[in-house]
Amino acid sequence: MPGSLENMTQDLPARMLRLLSLLQTRRTWSGTELAERLGVTLRTIRRDIDRLRTLGYPVKGTTGTAGGYRLAAGAALPPLLLDDEEAVAVAVALRTATSGVAGIEETAVRALAKLEQVLPARLRHQVAAIQATTAPLPVPWSTGPTADPTVLATLAAACHDHETVTFTYRTGKGETGPRRAEPHSLVAATPVWYLVAYDTGLGEWRLFRADRLTDPAPTGHRVTPRALPAADAAAYVAARLAAAPARYAFHAVVPADAATVRARTHSLPDRVRPLDDHTSTLDLAADNPFHIVEQLLTVDLGPSDTIGGTPELASHLEQCGQRLLRAARALAGQDDEGGGAGRTNGNGAVGP
Repeated sequence: MPGSLENMTQDLPARMLRLLSLLQTRRTWSGTELAERLGVTLRTIRRDIDRLRTLGYPVKGTTGTAGGYRLAAGAALPPLLLDDEEAVAVAVALRTATSGVAGIEETAVRALAKLEQVLPARLRHQVAAIQATTAPLPVPWSTGPTADPTVLATLAAACHDHETVTFTYRTGKGETGPRRAEPHSLVAATPVWYLVAYDTGLGEWRLFRADRLTDPAPTGHRVTPRALPAADAAAYVAARLAAAPARYAFHAVVPADAATVRARTHSLPDRVRPLDDHTSTLDLAADNPFHIVEQLLTVDLGPSDTIGGTPELASHLEQCGQRLLRAARALAGQDDEGGGAGRTNGNGAVGP
């Protein structure tokens, strides 16, 4: 793209900067809408659009009853206009980027370095303060499969434009084949990204894991969005994941309200159901039995006759229970022998 960012922005009058900002906030604007927003004539809008094109901004004209304009992808990325809050928000997001996208951390660092070079001093100070007082802490439960950022970008654009896409998909059983779908939304259930889409070949709504999806290609065929069979995409993903089959299952009545149980166990909404204001049912499922163990450690269970599930899970629960019991007895033994290191204070913290 010819010219530097500084020279290009200096060449743009305030009205054209506002025009460029509008084009960057929405997919398509009619000429009439732009003229009304800027308080000018359609002729002025056309002249300003021509000048933006001369400067290298890929502004495309759209067909239709009234016609319109949109800022398209070009051979080079044009300068973006951000207000103060947007610039700080982007900088902070780049600083803390860990979202299950392959290579996102390294890419975010490069983008942040470029952004900081052009930030005004007042904003640079705010971002620097946030960076100086923020330290990322990688945690084991946030790691897992990563999605290709190019795949996500293609799918996101298709969702936004309601454009049918084709791609190759590998199922959990390892079966690979072509798919054609009408994409609805991307849902980030860290670290896994899901595409919610209507599979036109199967004639039903499906979930597709982005890390198992390759070679997505827009078809150019736009469709009227279908009504999602859920309140929103996140609710649909949660319900599908809760209903997914698993090797181990556990059911119990818990003497606590549903909101408390969900918060303590980090369970999906459909896994916890209220019986009354003080009692709930808890349904857990996982292929790894220790995931169920971790969740059960956070709640008290009701009477034994309300507990059920996969019989094979019992040995894993007993094994973990024995480990905890040995640890408890070891600590109790230290206390009996006068070992202060094993005692806890009233808050449960280790202390003298």
